[in-house]
Amino acid sequence: MSLSLAALQGSLLDVGDDISVGPPATRRLGLSHGAWVDVAPGWVRGADALYRELARDVPWREERRQMYDRVVDVPRLLCFYGEGEPLPHPALVAARSALDAHYAVELGERFTTAGLCLYRDGRDSVAWHGDDTGRSATADTMIAILSVGQARTLALRPRGGRVAHRLSLGHGDLAVMGGSCQRTWEHAVLKTARPAGPRISIQFRPRGVR
Repeated sequence: MSLSLAALQGSLLDVGDDISVGPPATRRLGLSHGAWVDVAPGWVRGADALYRELARDVPWREERRQMYDRVVDVPRLLCFYGEGEPLPHPALVAARSALDAHYAVELGERFTTAGLCLYRDGRDSVAWHGDDTGRSATADTMIAILSVGQARTLALRPRGGRVAHRLSLGHGDLAVMGGSCQRTWEHAVLKTARPAGPRISIQFRPRGVR
């Protein structure tokens, strides 16, 4: 599926089941060291329906990872779609096409993979990190995060610093981290004792970036 930026700016892209991808109108938050984040609230319409379908249909799996001297459960469910693998819902195909069109000049390449995370409640989380495995360790890149389901806070801080920004993301919100963000800043979804409903995060990345 391929769409021009002009077409995307002119209308919604209907993908059925009352789900549509809107124009990628964003506001850019400038960070330090050439890093930035674009935010587009409510980018996907009908996102709660999309959440329900992804929660039901994606082959979610639990993972365990080495943490210092022990192996621990990863505090979220995961699924990864590599380059060339079919995505689990037409809305994700439409979203990736819209991102490709919008960021074609600035990024200079396409988004090729999709990593999905299911945060079941406030106990699920992802620790402070930058997605700096692969080319993003030495070069600027972009990672686009689409959030569906209930909102959770994406916290951002300069590496080694204090929390500088908190973005509440859910219900179809889009955040795109660009520039040097993965090398010079860190992001996290921290555990919370406050009531938190389930959320799915879809991370679109270019080739060779993890």
